[in-house]
Amino acid sequence: MLNLRILRCRSALIRECMAEFLGTFILLLFGCSAAAQVKTSNEKNGQFLSVNMAFSVGVMSAMYLTKGISGAHLNPAVTLSFCILGKVNWGRLLPYSLFQVLGAYMASLMVYLVYYDAIMEYSGGNLTVYGQNETASIFATYPKEFVSVGRSFLDQVVGTGLLLLCILCLDEKRNTPAPPDLIPAIVAVMVLGIAMSLSANCGGAINPARDLGPRLFTLTAGWGTEVFTCYNYWFWVPIVGPLLGGILGSFIYLIFIHWQLPDVEPRENLLTFSSICDQIKHVDNITEKGDEMKTAQF
Repeated sequence: MLNLRILRCRSALIRECMAEFLGTFILLLFGCSAAAQVKTSNEKNGQFLSVNMAFSVGVMSAMYLTKGISGAHLNPAVTLSFCILGKVNWGRLLPYSLFQVLGAYMASLMVYLVYYDAIMEYSGGNLTVYGQNETASIFATYPKEFVSVGRSFLDQVVGTGLLLLCILCLDEKRNTPAPPDLIPAIVAVMVLGIAMSLSANCGGAINPARDLGPRLFTLTAGWGTEVFTCYNYWFWVPIVGPLLGGILGSFIYLIFIHWQLPDVEPRENLLTFSSICDQIKHVDNITEKGDEMKTAQF
């Protein structure tokens, strides 16, 4: 019988990069498929909430799938923050980020292939970024026309900062840690909350790979350079904003929570009912022996 264990990669880094690729692929496959379904059906087969929920389910599924191999970052902003906090080796930052972007790119290709007919029917074969029948927003994120670049940048900083601030507490033993098996589901709910409250201005990317991978795909699939030049070269906002937001959220967590939590006392210094009883018995034994010695001397 063929031993399939021979297919196991010996390099830990390659295994982890494969996990990040597949996890980000799953995340974007859920989310962008929902966006394609909603957009091309004129919201007859779902609405804005459907997309938010699909991305959240994608996060949960991807985390359960890959958490045991790479930790399921799925986001360069998360990887960068973890490197700064010392949770991940800096040598992982670039490989993880590249494979996350590649996973997002390939997921966009898969969505395009699955929904090709619907996209062409909806757009009339004219793949554009602007206009009533634009389809670029199925894949990457774009701002509302009335939102300034500065406000969009703040939007991404706040959203990603909130994400890191909330997820860093989940395994904090000195606080109220979440059950390890439930962490993916809890993170998914957090992502859903952020998407429902902070995605109206510019799509709520909060993830450079989630935006850059699909944007690169649309560049190569027929939408052209407009996906990068539109809205006064706005594309850098969902890349730089989340990276800065993740760092700020991490430092806010350290300053306001991590460094303020009480230190764990050594186990031998903790007074429990049983330890108190043992100490009382020990004192009684010493007292009884002392009385016996005094009686013998008398």
